Amino acid sequence: MPPAVPTAEQLIRAQSKRSRVLKRSGDIVFSLAVLALGSPLLLLLAVIVKLSSPGPVFYVQRRIGRGYKGFGCIKFRTMRKDADRILKTLLEQSPELKAEFKKDFKLKADPRITPIGRFLRRSSLDELPQFINVLKGQMSVVGPRPIVWDELERYGRQMDEVLAVRPGLTGLWQVSGRNNLSYKARVQLDISYARRRTVQLDLAIILRTVGVILYPRDRGAY
Repeated sequence: MPPAVPTAEQLIRAQSKRSRVLKRSGDIVFSLAVLALGSPLLLLLAVIVKLSSPGPVFYVQRRIGRGYKGFGCIKFRTMRKDADRILKTLLEQSPELKAEFKKDFKLKADPRITPIGRFLRRSSLDELPQFINVLKGQMSVVGPRPIVWDELERYGRQMDEVLAVRPGLTGLWQVSGRNNLSYKARVQLDISYARRRTVQLDLAIILRTVGVILYPRDRGAY
C-alpha cells in the first residue's frame, strides 16, 4: 500500500514558522514600497484603462489560494467589458478556438483584448494591482501561478504541494517563458518552486521579473 500523500493543510503545519514569518514580512514591506513609490504609475494606468474602452478599471477573477481558499485576484482590465459573453460565442462557433482554450485556458490571438490591454499583458503591468492581494495575505510576491478551479485536475495529487504555499504575483513560470511553455512544464515549475523555495530563489525571480517588465519582447505573455 503506497504511503499517504500529505494534504495541503498538513504541509502548511509542517513548514518552519520562522521561514513563513520572514517571507510574509518581506511580502508586506516589498508591497508597501511598490504601491507607495509606484502610485503615480498605477494612477496613470488606471486613467488610461478607463479612457481607452468602456468598462471598469479593474478585473477581479476567482482563483485558488493557499489551503484551497478562494480569493478575488485583481488585475487592470485588459479586455472588453463583455468579454465573457464574447468568449462563449467564440467557443461555440470555432472548434479550433475551443480546443486551444481547453488546452491552456487562454487564446493567443484573443479578439476580446483591448489595444492597451495587449501592452499591459506583454509588459505584465496589468498584474500590479495584485500587490493589494499580497497585502491582504491572499498572495505572495513570489510563488506558484494563481490558478482557476478548472485547472485543478491538471495537477493531480501534487496540487496539495503547490497549494501549501501562497500563489505568487510572479514566479518561475513568469520568468521562464509563460505561455510559450507547455502546460506540463508550467505545472512542473510550480511544483519545483513549492519544493525548493528559498529567500535566494525569491530574490533571483524578482530580479528576472524586472527584466521581463523592462524588456517584454515575446516572453509568452498574452
